[in-house]
Amino acid sequence: MNAAKRHEIFSRLRAQNPHPTTELEYTTPFELLIAVLLSAQATDVSVNKATRLLYPVANTPAAIYALGVDGLIPYIQTIGLFRTKAKNVIATCRLLLEQHGGAVPRQREALEALPGVGRKTANVVLNTAFGEPTIAVDTHIFRVANRTGLAPGKNVEIVEEKLMKFVPPEFRLDAHHWLILHGRYTCLARTPKCWNCMIADLCEYKQKTPLPKNV
Repeated sequence: MNAAKRHEIFSRLRAQNPHPTTELEYTTPFELLIAVLLSAQATDVSVNKATRLLYPVANTPAAIYALGVDGLIPYIQTIGLFRTKAKNVIATCRLLLEQHGGAVPRQREALEALPGVGRKTANVVLNTAFGEPTIAVDTHIFRVANRTGLAPGKNVEIVEEKLMKFVPPEFRLDAHHWLILHGRYTCLARTPKCWNCMIADLCEYKQKTPLPKNV
């Protein structure tokens, strides 16, 4: 895919949604960090249901750490892998208190040193909480990047590297959200809604696999 096509793709995505953001509910960088930790292999909807119960009770590192693993579990037990996530959240709260004064660090290395925080989670926090032009490649972005031809790659590291290289700088801050939302609601895994896709004419998947005549 050439640079002109990439620019046009993001121009259209921006025109449709000028100010995209995460669908996770949060009010502080810490709330976002915990929500993203809980969202691994879970839906944003399920995480939001849990944090709506948790955050009114405890929404700071000190308050959640005081709950302990056993006290946290009842709030998040509807989310997959809740026992492991509870341990990681409590351990993360402890490190934030001990090493960062209770604040969420803005450095990638410090974020990735927190239990349960990998590169994708760090990218989300850096982008959404702190306005850094990072791109967190989840399953949706990986699929859209490969299917459209925007930034094909065999693994998330390659896709992230290509996106950071190929996405025009003016779109880089919001590219993460546009691609996730496009993959979540239009470019679906099994049955992409090509008939309702604003970038179908620019997409390599659409060009290779034309729609049935009756669609």
